[in-house]
Amino acid sequence: MATTPRKRVVPEVRNPALELSLVKPIATGDNAQRAATARDTDGEPLTAFEGASNPYLEHQRNDLLLSLQHMRSEGHDEMVFMCITHCKELSFKAIHYELVNMQARIRADDVAGALQLVPRVRALLEFLGKTWDVLSTITPHEFNQFRNTLGVASGQQSYMYRHVEFILGNKSVPLARAHANNPDVWPYMERALNSPSLYDDVLALLHRRDIAVPPEALSRDWSAPYVPNPGVEAAWLWVYGDPTPENELYRLGEALMDIADVFSQYRWRHFVSVERILGFKPGTGGSAGVGWLRSVVDHRFFPELWSVRTQL
Repeated sequence: MATTPRKRVVPEVRNPALELSLVKPIATGDNAQRAATARDTDGEPLTAFEGASNPYLEHQRNDLLLSLQHMRSEGHDEMVFMCITHCKELSFKAIHYELVNMQARIRADDVAGALQLVPRVRALLEFLGKTWDVLSTITPHEFNQFRNTLGVASGQQSYMYRHVEFILGNKSVPLARAHANNPDVWPYMERALNSPSLYDDVLALLHRRDIAVPPEALSRDWSAPYVPNPGVEAAWLWVYGDPTPENELYRLGEALMDIADVFSQYRWRHFVSVERILGFKPGTGGSAGVGWLRSVVDHRFFPELWSVRTQL
């Protein structure tokens, strides 16, 4: 039986006109074209192209991507630092994309569709955590060879990372305003700050399923940090009273825990790696470094899903 494909959502986090200005038109293909090409080449890869590029570069824009690693020092390890940082930014973008689509499906009461995306989010977060395995190979001496070139630049200034934090519910007006001077980014950051998070929409879903959720959890200042609510914990306790595969709300709760768990592990790897490389020096972006990261490590997304475990 044919099914109607779910419509994807492509989140905007930067001026779309600027994004589209980087796209180059390329020829499309289909199964018949690919079969004909393979016959013409006797199954060997194409190697002759017109112009000064090739279709892979035009499609992926790797010429642009691979031109961004501009080292600013003579430090050997600066290259891998920049490459892995760019890998992290791309991972944040992919994670945010999947979370926005998960949120859209929750809003449409499509819990099965939302759950379908969770394994990919988890895999992306696990991949993100492994980036610290690479960065931890940089010794304090090697990092100091290029650290000064960062000035006051810090990963906490990443607007893509901030979008991931916001959609998961960790809102911060001060950290959002770090992007207020960027007209290509700020409107989308401000919208994310003042919009319900994924967790807010999950609580609205519970309410639509006739589960008692406190009114103050359903309508509030979305830009404010989320405050744990005993009534929300009670709602989850009711859901967890039926821990069976048939209870999709129970499976949704556990799926959110998967995301929160792996994200917490990513933060821990960040904390430990920075302590290994920097010790207790202040951070480049004005923070206390490891001391500030410690507070980040202690944060938990979806707090009632953690606290309800004490009641089970």
